[in-house]
Amino acid sequence: MNELIFCPRCASSLNSREVAGRIRRACPDAACGFVHWDNPLPVVAGLVEYRGQILLARNAAWTEGMFALITGFLERDETPEDGIRREIKEETNLETDAISLLGVYEFMRKNELIIAYHAVCDGDIQLSEELAEFRLVAPHHVRPWRAGTGHAVAEWLRRRNLPVEYVESARMSIAG
Repeated sequence: MNELIFCPRCASSLNSREVAGRIRRACPDAACGFVHWDNPLPVVAGLVEYRGQILLARNAAWTEGMFALITGFLERDETPEDGIRREIKEETNLETDAISLLGVYEFMRKNELIIAYHAVCDGDIQLSEELAEFRLVAPHHVRPWRAGTGHAVAEWLRRRNLPVEYVESARMSIAG
């Protein structure tokens, strides 16, 4: 994890000290008063259902075989629903016809809070430069991992009375 070293306001070296009951990085200059709260970032995730299958995508920066849901950071003045619709459109060119909340999940490893949706989408798939490839997977072949977006996939599978079989890798797996 990247630790903030210098105050973004006055450039003093930050110290670790107790603020509001927790150890936080804070400016030693009392006149400045900067505290790095290090709150989690809101991320939206979409379990994209496309013509009865689940769309999983591989980020261009990832090694082959690693696939995940469509995700992205929530932008200023954007609702989570609008954010996932935008991300799906930007990354796959698909239109979202229906959307429903799956849940909100912690992802402490990256200091993120994931707001996950099930999105029924249609259109012609055209990947952005962010994504290297995609796979369309029958729902009963999807295997979630035990963190982050994997919890959303498991919830979606449970709601459909499909078995939940976890994998230990850092991304979704495709069985069969």
